[in-house]
Amino acid sequence: MPSLTTPVPGLHATGTARLPYQDDVLLRSFLLERPAGNVLVHNSPGLTTDAHAIADLGGASHLLVNHEHEAMYGDPGLDVPVFVHERDRAATARSMLVTGTFGDRRMLDDDLEVIPTPGHTAGTTCFLWDSGLHRFLFTGDFVWISDGEWQAVVLDPALREDYLESLALVRDLDFDVLVPWGVSERDACVAMTTRDETRARIDAMIARVGAGEGR
Repeated sequence: MPSLTTPVPGLHATGTARLPYQDDVLLRSFLLERPAGNVLVHNSPGLTTDAHAIADLGGASHLLVNHEHEAMYGDPGLDVPVFVHERDRAATARSMLVTGTFGDRRMLDDDLEVIPTPGHTAGTTCFLWDSGLHRFLFTGDFVWISDGEWQAVVLDPALREDYLESLALVRDLDFDVLVPWGVSERDACVAMTTRDETRARIDAMIARVGAGEGR
């Protein structure tokens, strides 16, 4: 049953799906309603469930994939070109049709920035959107929310130093809404934040990851 919601003006969230290997984690995709053309971020089953609602809002020009694990759900049930970081393209392309890739940090139009943040995977990439009212950072699994806590997901010890460098980068970004791919079922799908709160939360993550923890 379609369940598109609007947690913050201009940002629309699809219905949820449960992470197959962690049942209490809810996944969503998001539609960014933009004058320059709508964009979708994060792949999930909600894109298919809410395909008609997305079409009613004008569809989307891009589906921006944060990292290769989002491909586990395959191509969504709507016609939208898929973009992912070049380092995650091969794994993503095994399950999804990839239209294009990005490499370095760059802007898409004047309001949407592509920011590579390797660590969770080699090609993990965040997206920073300035809607004019808020600045949203879409983090995929690079930063997710568990019972109100911002958490990392370190899977490959070889990428731990990359993760730490990426966290240091994100710590100093200017954003006031965190939008992960997944949250625990007790959490809202977005987290409002301030510059001081962001830095404190990221500092705590850097300390844990630097000490060898997975989160």
